[in-house]
Amino acid sequence: MSLPTESREEAIKRLNDSASSLEARTAPPVSHEAAGQAATGQAWRIIADLFGGVFVGLALGAIVDWYFHTGPAGLIGGVLLGFAVSVWMAWLTAQRLMAQAKASGVEPKSVPFDEDEED
Repeated sequence: MSLPTESREEAIKRLNDSASSLEARTAPPVSHEAAGQAATGQAWRIIADLFGGVFVGLALGAIVDWYFHTGPAGLIGGVLLGFAVSVWMAWLTAQRLMAQAKASGVEPKSVPFDEDEED
């Protein structure tokens, strides 16, 4: 008995479907603990971006003050510039993380609003 011939596109589609189903069956499930640890790591990365930019700006401002004898102007300018750069880097990191989350297809769960009023 001969097999029916199929076009190249049909064969590729059938193989892709088989590969996708195999990948879905063999992929390890993501635990809530692992997802929480990943989120914590990402939060620490953003915090490091914020503090690192300010400290680098502080150091560069101090070097400018020492080299040019400008007093606190270089220090203040360095801190402000470092803060601006660190906010920009943290924003870029957050955008990249959101794009990765969207690409993975996982929708975040909504947190209900708590209207508890303390008297």
